[in-house]
Amino acid sequence: MTPGFAGRPVIFLDVDGPLIPFKARPVGQRRPSGDTTRRQTENTGNPLLDRLNPEDGRRLLALGCQLVWATTWMAEANEVVSPRLGLPDLPVVDWPDDDEETGRGLHWKTAFLTQWVAGGPFVWLDDEITDADRRFVMAHHPARALLHRVDPYTGLTEADFAVVHRWVQEGHRTV
Repeated sequence: MTPGFAGRPVIFLDVDGPLIPFKARPVGQRRPSGDTTRRQTENTGNPLLDRLNPEDGRRLLALGCQLVWATTWMAEANEVVSPRLGLPDLPVVDWPDDDEETGRGLHWKTAFLTQWVAGGPFVWLDDEITDADRRFVMAHHPARALLHRVDPYTGLTEADFAVVHRWVQEGHRTV
């Protein structure tokens, strides 16, 4: 399932919540009013795209991991979100069409992401991660993994990036 990533950890990215927070970001974390990409946002009809922080793209790339979209935006994340964050086109998790029951409390993405990464190390940044997901990954995934819940009202923060950076640098199994 997963393309070869030369041993680099994968970072699975959700869009709504982690990258587009539910609450508007402080002025210093949004695009400047004169930024020409503002017109692109208006043309998509989605005013929430103004909540994207272009610095998140730079920070994600600096982690040195393989970034992968793990979002219901699917390929649209490359068309709409990547350019606003300064990211290249990223691999996209192609979710299965079935509505298989995942089990009590387990997020519908968890088992599939664990299979997709095919035993490699990974970070999953999402706003819906629970302890049930962490227990599942700990029991079913042989490599190190970090399931990091991002506050959907603030989106990714310096503290979130610090946790991921520390995990990447330390190379410890953390769920």
